[in-house]
Amino acid sequence: MYRSRRVVTLDTLALARFIVDTVEDKKAEDILLLDLRPDTIVADFFIIANATNERQLKALSDTVREEVKEKFGVVPFSMEGTPHSGWMLLDYSHVVVHLFLEEQREYYRLEDLWMQEGNIMLSIQ
Repeated sequence: MYRSRRVVTLDTLALARFIVDTVEDKKAEDILLLDLRPDTIVADFFIIANATNERQLKALSDTVREEVKEKFGVVPFSMEGTPHSGWMLLDYSHVVVHLFLEEQREYYRLEDLWMQEGNIMLSIQ
């Protein structure tokens, strides 16, 4: 007998908004949600946010991983960086989270690189 498999699709906008709410609750600063659809193959959304220090950077990363796993049942496909480096990345495939210390964010200026490709959906100062 043939059984059909039920495929569960993840609503990437809901995931992105949940992550924004999560980092905002943990006092991240200068939060930006970029909508990169439909023109890029890198991701649907970028979330960029600042932490005030290395400890908060680690806490933001840990909290996002834990709460996304609890609510959506997914973990990042990859993670890069350390609190000491000042930039941590969590790659959820269609949603990529960039967590920075202010100095590194100013240095890399991801917003400037991706603004032409995407639209700002949300900006929280």
